[in-house]
Parts: sequence; C-alpha cells; structure tokens
Amino acid sequence: MHFVETSMLRVAYQELGSKDGWPVILSHGFPYDVHAYDEVAPLLVNAGARVIIPYLRGFGPTRFLADTAIRSGQQAALGQDLIELLDALGIARAILAGYDWGGLASCVATALWPERVAALVSYAGYDVIDVDAGGRAADPALEQVLWYQHLFQHERGRECLTLHRRQLCRTLWRQWSPNWAFEESAFQRTAVSFDNPDFVDVVVSAYRFAFGRERGDPAFADLEERLASKPLISVPAVTIDGSQDPLKPGGTAGDAKMFSARHEHRVVDCGHNLPWEAPLEFADAVLTVAAWVREDGG
Repeated sequence: MHFVETSMLRVAYQELGSKDGWPVILSHGFPYDVHAYDEVAPLLVNAGARVIIPYLRGFGPTRFLADTAIRSGQQAALGQDLIELLDALGIARAILAGYDWGGLASCVATALWPERVAALVSYAGYDVIDVDAGGRAADPALEQVLWYQHLFQHERGRECLTLHRRQLCRTLWRQWSPNWAFEESAFQRTAVSFDNPDFVDVVVSAYRFAFGRERGDPAFADLEERLASKPLISVPAVTIDGSQDPLKPGGTAGDAKMFSARHEHRVVDCGHNLPWEAPLEFADAVLTVAAWVREDGG
C-alpha cells in the first residue's frame, strides 16, 4: 500500500509494474474497491504498464486531511481527485479507466483536463451526470432499480447505510450482476473499505447531488458549471456496456456523439461489475487505447 497527499486527501493506492511503464489509473466504483482490478492489473503490467489503483474518497484507507472538509461525493470532486493524484505522483499524462464512480471520475477528469489524459476507457459511455435531468422521472423499471439512490435522499437512508452497509452493498452486488457467482470471501475483502469513517457521508452526498437535492462543495461550483455544458471527450476512448447490467437498460451506444476523437463502443456479456466479471475484456480495452496512443506518437 502506498500513500500520497493531494490538496484535500491522503490517498491510499496500489501500484504495480515498473515506474518506467506507461501510466494507467484504474478507478473503482460504489460499492466496490481496488480489488475489482485484481485480475486486470497483472494483464496490464505484463504489457508494460505502470498501474495505479487508488481508493476513492470515502473508501478504504483514503482519508480527508482536514476534519472541517466537506465530505462531498459530487462528480467534480471525484474528477479533480484523479488529476491531483497525477500531480502528486509527478505524472504528466495517463490513461484513465474506470467504471461506476470510477468511470464517472475518469470521464469528468478527461472532459475538464484533456491535456492530462492520454486516453480513456469508460464503462457506460459518456459518464458525466446531468444534474438537471436527475430531478426528472425515468422509466419506472429503471426507477425500481435505483431504489438505493431514492433511499439515500432521506435520513433513513443514511441510517440504513450506517447500520447495514454490508447487507445493503451485498444486495447491490447481486442485483447489478445477476449471473456473477462471487464468493463471500471476495465480498468481505472489499467490504472492509466500507468501514472508512467518511464512507456514509460521501456516498449520501454523491447521490443527493446527482438528484439535485444537495448543492455540493462551493469549491467545485465552477467545475460543475463547466460540466453542465456537457463538454465533449476529446481524447481516444473505448466505451463499454455490460449486456446484463440493469442500471443501463438499452446500453449507451447513443453516447458516441459525445466523443470527438477516435472512439469505439463495445458490449460485453456481463453485469455492472465489469473488471471483476470480465477482466480480459476490460484489460483489452485499456490495451487497445494504449496502442492507439502509441500509433499517434503519444
């Protein structure tokens, strides 16, 4: 385990491969952690990558530096965390790859700071939250799947996550990946990360902000205003859908218009937890964009 400080966090991260390798940041989602990439990372290292896998804010050993810091989980915070991680590690440009919150963070960082991103792998397309749309109704079938987000809008949701975080998160694993027969030991290895003292506050903040119910940290207001304009992704990108993912009914192929550089969309036979369910396919997406970068002389 390694640690580095950014402006707001003491970030815990795993690092694999040579420091002279091509850098790639793998970002996990909710309710997962760095173990989602246990099978992906060695494949990338064998191909010459320097793999960095951070614990996101509110997860695992990552901690806020100040007790007074707002425990925000909003998208601009997640994206800036990645850029500040690059700064702290002295990395000028890296490939960013992620899913769920990690895909959101990677897309946000790429949209706002494209000069820092060599290429992008994003599960679920253009994963930047439209906060205005968050206040409008979705199809009833999707609203049912989003029960946890509705729950978190209320204080009973905060209490439920505080008291029953393992049970709630295990339920989400099963619902989002209906054909993934994960072992209980795998869940428990990850669930340790949910004991972070800021986990509940960050998670609740994330979903209340996405629904337009919470204003977020004023420090990120300018970045959120830029994201509201839906900036295009201007670096090479592979986007991926899981064909069994109930959170993305119909997939995200229609997001292609949001990518102005070389872009390829793929569909994988898996649920929501793509890198764990289909590590070969996730690694191949990263290796694909890495090859594109080399072709372009990057």
